[in-house]
Amino acid sequence: MPTRSEISPVTLIPALVRIPGSWFLMGSDAGQDGERPIHRVWVDDFELAATQVTNAHYEQFLHAGSRTPPPFWTDPNFNRPDQPVAGVSWHDAAKYCEWLSTETGRRFRLPTEAEWELAARGGLEQKQFPWGDEPPQSLPNYSTRWQTGPERVSQYAPNPFGLYDIADNVHEWCSDWYDPNYYAASADRNPQGPEQSPMKPARKSSRGGSWRHHIKVARCSARSSIPPEFQYADYGFRVACDRVIL
Repeated sequence: MPTRSEISPVTLIPALVRIPGSWFLMGSDAGQDGERPIHRVWVDDFELAATQVTNAHYEQFLHAGSRTPPPFWTDPNFNRPDQPVAGVSWHDAAKYCEWLSTETGRRFRLPTEAEWELAARGGLEQKQFPWGDEPPQSLPNYSTRWQTGPERVSQYAPNPFGLYDIADNVHEWCSDWYDPNYYAASADRNPQGPEQSPMKPARKSSRGGSWRHHIKVARCSARSSIPPEFQYADYGFRVACDRVIL
């Protein structure tokens, strides 16, 4: 059986999109308690992958060392080269970022919750979804998508920043520890999340929707979390990168 890289050769670095630094209103009064209060946040320039990390990209990481594939690696519903890698723990995603940083000489990492939400909004202040306020059911082919697993990345239109699948397909790990009450104490410039999670067991933050949920697309402000060692079939990630100032 050919490997994913033989089927679909990929470059080492995923395509990156520049997210310009700006102030924005983070959170929502219409969502869950953890999305309140709405607060004004500044996020510096950074770059974010245009797509979730795919199986083809992740395979390069697996081949570079003695690493265990995710639990769904051989499942035909999850192992297409151009599907997002699924079933990675937060620790797996962080190790991928460390490996990619070593290979490229650039600092790759997981995005913070603030970076992710700024990017997902695409400049549409306080809109519910990356495209506006229309419900997910208004998306093309919504009723027939995500039947048995995540879709191939970048099949449909990106958000205004050029990011694909930013609120759907798989949940995306963020760097922050999760605290449902963090917004009340958040820094107003480049918040990094709390020093630790008050949850028992401790949880890491994640963002975006999931192929496995009844409503497949998450609102821009919606927050989620699970313990960092969990490997769920609807969890993946996309990488962030510090901007290079020339």
